[in-house]
Amino acid sequence: MKYACRRVAMLAVTMVIVSLLAFVAFDLISGDPATAMLGTEATPEKVAALQKELGLDRPLLVRYGAWLLGFFTGDLGVSYSYHQSVWDLIAPKVAVTLCLSLLSFLLIAAVSIPLGLRSAVRSGGVLDGARTVLNQLCMAVPPLFTGILLSWLFSTTLRWFIHGQFPALSADFWGAMKYLLFAAVAIAIPRIAMTVRMLRSTVRQELQKDYVRTAISRGNDRSAVLRRHVLKNALVPVVTFLAQTMAEIVAGSIVVEQVFAIPGLGRMLVASISSRDYPTVQAIVVILAFWVVLAGAVADLVNQRIDPRLRLGGRS
Repeated sequence: MKYACRRVAMLAVTMVIVSLLAFVAFDLISGDPATAMLGTEATPEKVAALQKELGLDRPLLVRYGAWLLGFFTGDLGVSYSYHQSVWDLIAPKVAVTLCLSLLSFLLIAAVSIPLGLRSAVRSGGVLDGARTVLNQLCMAVPPLFTGILLSWLFSTTLRWFIHGQFPALSADFWGAMKYLLFAAVAIAIPRIAMTVRMLRSTVRQELQKDYVRTAISRGNDRSAVLRRHVLKNALVPVVTFLAQTMAEIVAGSIVVEQVFAIPGLGRMLVASISSRDYPTVQAIVVILAFWVVLAGAVADLVNQRIDPRLRLGGRS
């Protein structure tokens, strides 16, 4: 319990630091949002008036304090480009990107764990060599290229979905999930290959340990030993690695959303950066960072449940 409280406190501190860095970074970027919003009508007087209206004339730390307070109270500010509440603007896109990220993560976990175990147990031979080559190939292909191929095959050729016509989650949830599935596959393929390689390595190391040989020599079923002991011990580094993949999933979502024309946070982030819509950009960056940091915290708690030694270490 104490460890969980410490993790929550560390999560809060990390998010404050991330939000401050994001706020400072966008403040240091050359260019003025007020000038960009006024365009050809920008004059010194109009720019100064708009800066005052937007609060850009206040000191940096004062603006950050007001933004941070608003963030924790649900007020993310007003979009410079769309002139509406940032939260109202990005809330539907948060749901889309969250579904895409979770679907990608589930694919990675569901496919890589059985494949990694099978590859470790049945290592050696021509088939294992072919799997290794295929695994290396999948790791080398970026989600952007895979997304283009999947979009061409399943949209242009097979017509399994219509590119650019993403159904709203609230109107057609399963239709939206079907659309997202192809994007999730593009994100998941290289991460599946990496997870399979890691799990194969850790399981093979566990199989060489004395407790495994002793358990099998005493007449225990090999598959039962593999499930109850080897997999449990091998899962600790794998769970940590899967949590780390959340950062890759978030990055992949930003790219793949462009390829599949998915109206998620990635497309909104790119558009907001181009238009210097800093309140929207800051909110999206903090939300995406929160997902990554939260995944790491959850992984630590899961690992403590798997390995009692980690739980004991967390209490000390």
